[in-house]
Formats: sequence, structure tokens, C-alpha cells
Amino acid sequence: MPYGAGERSLGLDLLVVGHTNIDRFLDVAQLPGRDRTVPVLSSHESLGGTAATIAISAARYGVRVGLASLVGDDFPARFRAELLAAHVSRSGLTRVAGTRTPSCLILEDGRGAQMTVIDQGAMADGSKAPLPTRLIARSRWVHLTTGDPPYQLKVLAEARRLGRPVSADPAQEVHYRWGRRELQTLVEGSEILFGNAAEIQAVCSRLGLLRPEELLGRVPIVVITLGARGVTALTRTGSHTVRAGRSLRPRHVTGAGDAFRGGFYAGWFSGQPLRGCLTAGVRAARAWLGGTGRPVVAPNPPRSRRR
Repeated sequence: MPYGAGERSLGLDLLVVGHTNIDRFLDVAQLPGRDRTVPVLSSHESLGGTAATIAISAARYGVRVGLASLVGDDFPARFRAELLAAHVSRSGLTRVAGTRTPSCLILEDGRGAQMTVIDQGAMADGSKAPLPTRLIARSRWVHLTTGDPPYQLKVLAEARRLGRPVSADPAQEVHYRWGRRELQTLVEGSEILFGNAAEIQAVCSRLGLLRPEELLGRVPIVVITLGARGVTALTRTGSHTVRAGRSLRPRHVTGAGDAFRGGFYAGWFSGQPLRGCLTAGVRAARAWLGGTGRPVVAPNPPRSRRR
């Protein structure tokens, strides 16, 4: 059952397809070693997931964004209200009866290190999930992030059928959910591949490539986030690097990469050059790390980009 079924069918810049989670954070002084126990200093619960975080971040910077995720019977009403307040279209947020909402248990040490375990819940199997065809048709761009690979590839095929460009962003799930053939189809069907350095290296390894530059034979743009060192984008005409700037002590690490993507798309849909999109993304990630999440770019009215 879609939660946003009563929303008006307005045009969207971006549709993000992937996880909407219940994230449970445990703050610790240091992460435990094997067979060791550490005390919890504080804890809290928040709306999370790659897709939801990207969508909220992009919407904060003026992007008209929709979210397509599967959640369970236990998805909190306050999180639905949070998405509504962020002006994220929820018509693709679907409750799967008899299932749990995906949930993560996240340990953070306050210095940038974290450990996560996930219960996939409703996102474990997308074989019976409906395709968000109407949302795809309303959107100018589709961003595929974490989720059941066969389902994500169905969305990719539908987006291509409707003439909508796609970004590939399997994130940490590239390490354990994506096989070689599935990953090859995802990458070769996309316009942009996003990932951190370890994820991009995993993509290369799965595809039998030695260097990230070799991916450009399969996808036009590769965006590699580098944490405190900033971000690099590889293209067929050259590379661009934007530094992260002065280091700061992060309040909250989880989600910074997704916040980067939201800022990136704010620049993308306002017609900025690639370097400007990277800069907008870095600023959005810094705002996230600082615990503010405030808009850091003032997007111009969206206009079409040339392919």
C-alpha cells in the first residue's frame, strides 16, 4: 500500500529507489574488538537508509524528489511525517503487509569509525514488488541505490524503456549482494556510477578490471567519494577532484555519503558543471557531518542538462 497515494502527480527531478530504514544508533568510546564488549554512552533512533537519506538531502537543496522503498508494518508514523515535511514524494513508499521495516544497528565512536548490521526486512526480496512505472515516467532522472539486485535491474530496464537516465549506486551492498553479471548490467545501463573508494574497487574486481579508469568503457562518469580527502570524478574527457577542506570532528558519520549525493543533484539539476556538482556535494556532506543539514547551495530553477 503506497503511503503517498493521495499526493498530486507533479513532475519530479529525481526518483531515488532503495532503502528506507529504521536506524538505531549506539554511541561508544571505541568499537569493540572480536569477542569484546564495550559500554554504550548514548543511543537514539532515526529515519535512515540510503534512498531516504539521499532523497531528504536533495529535497533540502530544492530538488523535486520522489522515493521508492519497501517498508513493513512497523514503519513509524513520525518517519512518514518527516518525509512529508521534507517535501519528498512518498507515492513510491510501499508497505508490505506482514513484514518488518529494514533496520540497522549502528555503532559509532565519534571519530569517524562505525560498524553496522542490517535486518533487510521488506527489502530482502523484491520479486513481488510493483515497479514504480508512474513515478519513473514523472521523473527526469532515476538513482538506483541499495536493494534487491533483480528488482533494481527491473527498474533500470523500465527507466531505459521510458527514456530516463539512471545512476548506479549499489553502495556497501556491492560487497555481498551483487553478482558479476547483475553488476555489469547495472553499470553498463547507467550514466553515472557512484561509490566510495572501496566500493569502486569492488566493482572493478567483480568486472575483471584493474583500475577505476577502465570503468569509463562501460559508464560515462564515475564519482568516487574519498572521505576526508574529498571526491574525484572520472570522465571520458578528464578527471575532476574537489578537496574536502578543513577537517572537522564529525557529530554523525553515517549518511554523509548520501548527503553528498543530495548536494550533487542540487548542482546537477541547476545546470552546474560537473566540478560545481562535486563542490555542492562536498558542502552538503560537511553540513551533514556538522549536524546541521542546512542548505548550502541555492539552486537555480532546474533546467534540462545536455547528455
